[in-house]
Amino acid sequence: MPPLPRVLADLPVSPVVVDLLGGRVELVPWNTSGRVDAIYTYGHPTVDGAVLDRFPDTRVVSNFGVGVDHIDLTAAVARNIPVGNTPGILDGATADLAFALILAAGRRVVEGDRYARGPNFTHYDPSFMLGREVHSSTIGIFGMGRIGRQVAMRALGFGMKILYHNRNRNDEAEVALKARYATKAELLAQADYIVLTVPLTPQTRGLIGRSELAQMKSTAILVNVARGAIVDKDALAEALAARRLFAAALDVTDPEPLPRDHPLLKLDNVIITPHLGSATEETRRRMAELSVDNLLAGLKGAPLPHPVAANGAV
Repeated sequence: MPPLPRVLADLPVSPVVVDLLGGRVELVPWNTSGRVDAIYTYGHPTVDGAVLDRFPDTRVVSNFGVGVDHIDLTAAVARNIPVGNTPGILDGATADLAFALILAAGRRVVEGDRYARGPNFTHYDPSFMLGREVHSSTIGIFGMGRIGRQVAMRALGFGMKILYHNRNRNDEAEVALKARYATKAELLAQADYIVLTVPLTPQTRGLIGRSELAQMKSTAILVNVARGAIVDKDALAEALAARRLFAAALDVTDPEPLPRDHPLLKLDNVIITPHLGSATEETRRRMAELSVDNLLAGLKGAPLPHPVAANGAV
């Protein structure tokens, strides 16, 4: 029998992935040497030109997830290596998490849980730990793509006014979701909840920095379910510590995880979750299925079911 295709992977990967592969490939660790036929990225390891040159026999790069900012698409295209991802299946789960963070930050759920478990909760005080209302407030969404649209759908159920900012206007969303296009400055100044759902690109890296934070209401809440590098974490920590911002809720950080001594971890008006956007059993299984489909198709030299274009489009 011919040897199994060797697939470079940042092990360990999900047991579901291993089961789906069913012994059809040999998964080898990231620090391996020798021939590699494909690359499988599970936890966002960097795949750049140097990595691809180390493994010139690579036939496909398959990513577990949608975001491919850790993969140099230009380098892959130059070497005729297709890249696949898992679009369209994690949008609802990520939007659910975004709304969980909106509610938790606005109503101080995590802070309240800590207090209720602690020794100082000895009587009920109606004036204590007041939060911000979610219903009937204004939500501003940066990125009215698949996930942004799902967030807007949930916002409708809370009677929220929906603003969005995009590279291009989304006429369909404006009609179906009663969303209003806003300039960046308008969105920052008017929104009570600012939700980031944009991909990480050179244009969006550092999208929210000191200047943008200064334009937000002091009662505003920032929610990031996109990529950590979209927000200047040091500037955010300063704004939260000075109470120039009511709160923030972050499912992603840069780096991930944050250094254990970073100021953000010491603040009581920030919620940080460990990149749980797509972390449901149902969604992660579908991600495994699509990423394995891409991997096996690429190894056969067949078109990928879910390819990523050189510009990151799917």
